[in-house]
Amino acid sequence: MKNSVSNDPLRPQIDPPTSGSGGNSGEGFVDFIAQLGFRDRLLRLIRTYFHTRCFLEVQPPCLSRDCVIDAYLDPIAVSASELGLPELAGHEDDGQWDPENSRHTSDPTPAEDRPHSSGTSPAPSSSRYFLQTSAESAMKRLLARGAPSIFSISPVFRRGESGQRHNVEFTMLEWYEVDGDAESAIALLGDLAASVFETESYETISYQDAFSDVLGLDPIESPVRELLRLVSGIDASLAISIGEDRDSLLDVLLSHYVETQLGRSTPTILTRYPITQAALARPCEDDERFAHRFELFYHGVELANGYDELRDWRELVRRYEQNNEIRRRRGDRPYPVETTLVAAMRDGLPRCSGVAVGVDRLLMLQTGAKSIDEVIPLPITIA
Repeated sequence: MKNSVSNDPLRPQIDPPTSGSGGNSGEGFVDFIAQLGFRDRLLRLIRTYFHTRCFLEVQPPCLSRDCVIDAYLDPIAVSASELGLPELAGHEDDGQWDPENSRHTSDPTPAEDRPHSSGTSPAPSSSRYFLQTSAESAMKRLLARGAPSIFSISPVFRRGESGQRHNVEFTMLEWYEVDGDAESAIALLGDLAASVFETESYETISYQDAFSDVLGLDPIESPVRELLRLVSGIDASLAISIGEDRDSLLDVLLSHYVETQLGRSTPTILTRYPITQAALARPCEDDERFAHRFELFYHGVELANGYDELRDWRELVRRYEQNNEIRRRRGDRPYPVETTLVAAMRDGLPRCSGVAVGVDRLLMLQTGAKSIDEVIPLPITIA
């Protein structure tokens, strides 16, 4: 579906990138000073876009005592002693995780019977803190305290991520619209993408329709053996290691076949992911096989991930436990599910939608850079 965008006075007039003098030389590199200018202009465009829509900019902490639990993302832990902070005697990791042997020791008390505070007043200390993989937990805690629609542009960190489109530390734009839903969030994201890339419109397509168009199959109803056959054609050993895990097979097919066809000329938002890949999104009301989760692609590159946000703390705990089980099966450490975000959601998260956007990837596509190192002034390789 194509969505036209009205003339936007916020769109920057960006000169084509130059190469060679003053910075990294060679094919694909943009002049260093010009690249700093591109980043400055992009950040100003983003801030103006949200300020004119009455969002408040906030500064979430980079360090927190817990983290959003993702099956495949690893936060970077920092001990309290490294920060020069006292540890609360007798409360090693809030009594749930022993960092010396990675032993997970769940509190047997039912979650609803445990004493808890709001997301504003957790336990007085912790044995370790985490560099945040996103600002999601902190920003939702602010919403639970009564914040209006908010956005942030902040550094986030993911352990082990390095490559052409990855850096351990990168810049993320994240926003939450109070009383927003999937429809309003998709419109905000599509209009922002059109402003950044100076296109006249953006498109939307459902996950189910995208698989049908590219591969001629239904990702929900097709038998696992058919998905396994297609993945075997990409990498037989990978298919064997995945086995009959439908979502993992779909992820391979999405990245290998579908993503490359998305947003080839116009920013495209992939909508209505399978409920088994909902992350922190609500189920779709018209068909609970799907969730109000969506992602933005341009020239085959994933740029953003968004949700009509889950508000049920019990369901959040259930999904955290599922993610921990996947982590255990992969040999990764699990994390305590009784987080400050769970506490805040118990107290009440307002109806909202949320989106996270990789700013450095926006800049890569905006300037034609081939590597994320070209758009981060001091990437991890030389930081």
